[in-house]
Amino acid sequence: MRVLVVEDERKIAGFLERGLTDEGHVVDVASDLAQARTALGAHDYDLLLVDRMLPDGDGLSIVRELRREGSSVPTICLTAKDRVEERVEGLYGGADDYIVKPFAFDELLARIAAVQRRAGGADVLEIADLRVDVPARRVFRGGVEIRLTAQEFALLRYLAERTGRVMSRTRLLSGVWDTMHDPGTNIVDVYISYLRAKIDKDFDRPLLHTVRGVGYVLEDRPR
Repeated sequence: MRVLVVEDERKIAGFLERGLTDEGHVVDVASDLAQARTALGAHDYDLLLVDRMLPDGDGLSIVRELRREGSSVPTICLTAKDRVEERVEGLYGGADDYIVKPFAFDELLARIAAVQRRAGGADVLEIADLRVDVPARRVFRGGVEIRLTAQEFALLRYLAERTGRVMSRTRLLSGVWDTMHDPGTNIVDVYISYLRAKIDKDFDRPLLHTVRGVGYVLEDRPR
C-alpha cells in the first residue's frame, strides 16, 4: 500500500513514516499543502494521513479538492484539537476518520484497517467482455480464462481500476512496482507487451491502447 503523510511536525511525520514502513507500506511525506499536491499529481495513493494545521493552510482543503475531483481514497485527518465541531467539519469535508494527537500507533493501524474495510473496492472489474475477478485473481475474456503472472495481474488490475484514464509510464512504475526505477527502464513496455499478447491478441477488439508520447489506457473504444 502506498501512503501519503501530510504533516509538518517532523517528529510525528518521522514516527508515522517509520511505523508504516515497518508494516510493509511505501510512505511519502509532505510537510505542506503545496508538497502534498505535487505528490498527488505524481502518484496514486491507497491512503492519506492529513494534519489539519499546516503552514500554508488547512489540511482539510486538500481532502475537499480530492472529493470534488471524484477521488475516494481513504483519508484520516490528524488533529491536536479534540473538538466535536472540528471532527464534524472534517467528516462533512470528506475525511473518513479522525485521530487526535498524541495517539498510539496500534490505534492508528486499527483505524486504517477500518477505513479500508469501509472503502472496499470492486471485487469484479469489467471492461467490455473482459472480466477481472480481484479476490480470486482470475481473468476472463469472452468467457475464456486467461492465465496471468502475479505482475501481469497487478498491472491489469491497476489499469482496470482506472478505465479510460491514460496512465504514464512513470505513474505505472510508481503504482504497480511501488518504486522508482531507472527512468530509462523499459519494464513497463515489456509488461504491457506481455499483457497485450494475452488479453488482446486472440480477440477482434483491442482493449489495451497506446497513447503515443503519453502512456497506456485500458478502455473499450467504439469501432
